[in-house]
Amino acid sequence: MTSTVSIDTYQACVDFPIFDAKSRSLKKAFLGKAGGAIGRTDSNTVVVEALRDITLSLKEGDRIGLVGHNGAGKSTLLRLLSGIYEPTRGSAVVRGRVAPVFDLGVGMDPEISGFENIIIRGLFLGMTRKQMQAKIDEIADFTELGEYLHMPLRTYSTGMRVRLAMGVVTSIDPEILLLDEGIGAVDAEFMKKARIRLQELVKRSGILVFASHSNEFLAQLCDSAMWIDHGTIRMHSSIDEVVGAYEGPDAAAHVRRVLAETGDRA
Repeated sequence: MTSTVSIDTYQACVDFPIFDAKSRSLKKAFLGKAGGAIGRTDSNTVVVEALRDITLSLKEGDRIGLVGHNGAGKSTLLRLLSGIYEPTRGSAVVRGRVAPVFDLGVGMDPEISGFENIIIRGLFLGMTRKQMQAKIDEIADFTELGEYLHMPLRTYSTGMRVRLAMGVVTSIDPEILLLDEGIGAVDAEFMKKARIRLQELVKRSGILVFASHSNEFLAQLCDSAMWIDHGTIRMHSSIDEVVGAYEGPDAAAHVRRVLAETGDRA
């Protein structure tokens, strides 16, 4: 890892302009997808404020979970931290090699084989060709795809593609891991195996930012949580406190039981 791994944002905002916002229905439709507030720039352009005044500071060893309803801004925040989006206002400074694991299809080519895609996807995630070649056999065993790894990706079902992508992303050595649990449909037994791999991946990472709807998984992987609501940070505290404020006392009690079972992540 680099000598300093950190994430610092200060009043970071991400706006999406609506260039044809003549009808109220269009604005409502866009707002529903982005989850932010409608605003206007100094030049009177209508925008969706997808993120507003995001200030956070993370250092090596931090594991933070993101909670919030669909469209609240969790995915936008992950994309801001990955560099896919730049802040419209404010600042975002990320030090360290970032591994964004929230769109498993990115960096994969449907016309080449599964084996070749292992290399390509690994390069996309910041690994070297030599590093990925050393991991191929282990990834192949994990995916259980057998002879399909010799076939073009376009012949794969959705579940097979998820298996291949999961095999690659859980084999890397990230400094900053940006993870979204919404990774597609695979069978329950494989998902159980994948979660074990994800836990091992988190242990190897310097910083984790994890968006999930599973309070149990958040409690297993993270040491704090942040509630994102309509593009803003509504709360940042311990996992049980944030989940309790977001979902209620029963959910908080469940998180505390999970933490107790895992040794309170001490």
